[in-house]
Amino acid sequence: MTVTVRPAREADAAACAAIYAPFVSGSTISFELDPPDAPEMARRIAEYGASHAWVIAEAAGAVAGYAYGSPHRTRAAYASACDVAIYVDPACAGQGIGRALYGALLPALAGKGYHAAFAGIALPNAASVGLHEATGFTPVGIYREVGWKLGAWRDVGWWQRLL
Repeated sequence: MTVTVRPAREADAAACAAIYAPFVSGSTISFELDPPDAPEMARRIAEYGASHAWVIAEAAGAVAGYAYGSPHRTRAAYASACDVAIYVDPACAGQGIGRALYGALLPALAGKGYHAAFAGIALPNAASVGLHEATGFTPVGIYREVGWKLGAWRDVGWWQRLL
């Protein structure tokens, strides 16, 4: 399968929203409770694409996944740190799309002056942990019972990669 990674455009919003919705509605992978619609996703693409970076992976002519950077914290000393997130269409899992996305996103963030990237992973999530560790992230800690979703407290592990 040929995968092409490119910067996201607001026109990709509906495809990104469709990929993301099941992670919001039917899992603990995202701590959002309501899936954002296409206009909200377009707003996020515009905002984070400008301040950080947002990339899309296309395979067989369709959006197969996306990844983006966003602010880590609001205090000024954190300005060179960013959070990253990645979502791949489950039908495309295990095909190298996550690696391709991070292969484009992380250098783009470094090129904008970001020094450290952080990924929060709701646990358990062996696939996401595996992807992050395979792309150079190292574990830094766990927030225990930090979120309440689908009727239970959830832990979030944090991984870091210096850019």
